[in-house]
Amino acid sequence: MSHSCCHRRVRRAACAALSLFAILLVASELEAWGESGHKMIGLAAAHSLPSDMPVFFRRAAPTLSYLNPEPDRWRDRGERDKDAALDGATSPDHFMDLELIPAERLASALAAPNRMAFIDTLHKLGLDAVAVGLLPWRIVEMTQTVRVEFRLWRAATDPAIKRMIEARILNDAGILGHYVADGSNPTHMSIHYNGWSGANPNGYATDKRLHGRFESDFVDARLRIQDIRPLIERQAGVSADFRAATIAYLKQSNALVERLYQLDKAAPFGAGNSVGENKAFTAERLAAAAQMLRDLWYSAYVTSGG
Repeated sequence: MSHSCCHRRVRRAACAALSLFAILLVASELEAWGESGHKMIGLAAAHSLPSDMPVFFRRAAPTLSYLNPEPDRWRDRGERDKDAALDGATSPDHFMDLELIPAERLASALAAPNRMAFIDTLHKLGLDAVAVGLLPWRIVEMTQTVRVEFRLWRAATDPAIKRMIEARILNDAGILGHYVADGSNPTHMSIHYNGWSGANPNGYATDKRLHGRFESDFVDARLRIQDIRPLIERQAGVSADFRAATIAYLKQSNALVERLYQLDKAAPFGAGNSVGENKAFTAERLAAAAQMLRDLWYSAYVTSGG
């Protein structure tokens, strides 16, 4: 992951009513978990799949792991230098700053039937979707896409067509994994995305480097897949209500923002940090992503048969 402050700075730029050009310029240098963290999440999720998941899917762990960081790869600086359209359009899909939505309006806003209705709801509240973020919609939309594809796979009788559908399923399931992984990182669910924002009576970090210190430097140096596998529940969960499951998952991440800053204050995250509490917290967040991803994949498959 890049250590500069990227799409989160987009939020601040949007809130300050800077130009669209300025927003796009800074929109693509902040990613979640870095390449190694994302790959670990995808691999751990695939290795924890139930035995009744289709064989082609269970055998695709390397592919699902490789694809987990893919949406961050799309944020290529060379492409952005040519035309920022792609990065500017997709940046809000990586986060949601829940604190920006009034608490009394949060439930009704998230009940909007689709992302466009949600954007309209935010507009009526005087909020910009580029600043607030659209992560839950991306997760739900892609999980539904995978369910549709499993439905097509079940119905296919031509072996050649079935193989093509399998390739489509694996690609979309792998990409879905990226956004699920983003959602387990508390900094992707908060205005405190790269240093504490606003009143700071507890003296938390404001160095604008916490994001990279936590999810890239520390993860790369201290976390391995064997640290997160034991934390994943063995029994896969099934839910037909993808939205409710996603929102509950993202709210849990948001609730851990201050805990992250407390740990960082006591022992700053970074490659040289070897404190057990910091490692346990981070491993739990990586495992939460792997478990949620495994359960969404499995739910998409199981509910596609109904």
